[in-house]
Amino acid sequence: MSTEFELLADGLGIGRPPPGWVAIVDMPVLILVGVTGVGKSTTVDALRARWGEISLLPNRRKIADLLVIPTVQGWDGDPPTAVTDRRRRFDYTGRYRQRHSGGLAHAFSRLVLQRQTAGPDRGALTVFDGLRGADEVTFAAQSLPLARFAVLNAPDVVRVERLLQRQDAFDQVSANAGGQRAGSSDGTPHATRHSAADSGVGFRWEEVAEGGELFTDEEQAHLAALVTRGEVDGAELAAKIAIVAAERRNYDPHAAVEILRAAAPDRTVVVDTTAHSPVEVAAKLERIAAN
Repeated sequence: MSTEFELLADGLGIGRPPPGWVAIVDMPVLILVGVTGVGKSTTVDALRARWGEISLLPNRRKIADLLVIPTVQGWDGDPPTAVTDRRRRFDYTGRYRQRHSGGLAHAFSRLVLQRQTAGPDRGALTVFDGLRGADEVTFAAQSLPLARFAVLNAPDVVRVERLLQRQDAFDQVSANAGGQRAGSSDGTPHATRHSAADSGVGFRWEEVAEGGELFTDEEQAHLAALVTRGEVDGAELAAKIAIVAAERRNYDPHAAVEILRAAAPDRTVVVDTTAHSPVEVAAKLERIAAN
């Protein structure tokens, strides 16, 4: 690694590792691969219960905040500024990927960690959450020879439901960020104006500009019924659909699976988190990590 060392946060940097630090490319790390809502956090909890000692690295969101987004803002001559809107973050990470083909995997491969941050040498499992899409896993498979890959999958309708359940403040998109048709005079997208209190109206899929094509008629009816029954707000449902649609536009999970099966078959496991319990998923990951 030729670049000078730069500290990003406590125990985390980029560049040439100083004494007492280790490059991520030289570490046996378990990398979770999957888009939002496939069950990565639940899997980490189950894996910790089985394995015991786990060193959880800063996740992709944190690495984007520390390295990817500030880098792109620097290209524009802008000062580093926090970005919370999911579509704007996709724009920044997409631009980084245009210049560095591995995208966030490229940024991840630049990391160096203090040895205590990387965890004890014996018994600890180092986990990164995580990578997405063809470009990222292609780069990681080639650049991280000691890494193991756990691809987690779930149907898009399940992902939307999980996003609705977890109530993460990060799962937000701005009302006028481009995923809905033009809204009302107060800026509210038409597809999200009707709440469960609007008797007989419900959620109108025909006014969702992006994402409706991801779901079957039965799945659309199932999600719309959540609004009709008053379990979720229409605006909230539309926002989660927009997140799923934006991720589909930026990352191809099926291509990622095929690439890893071809490039790193002995280092990859693929699991449908709707077909297995968290304990079963963790057991499958434990086996690949121990190889």
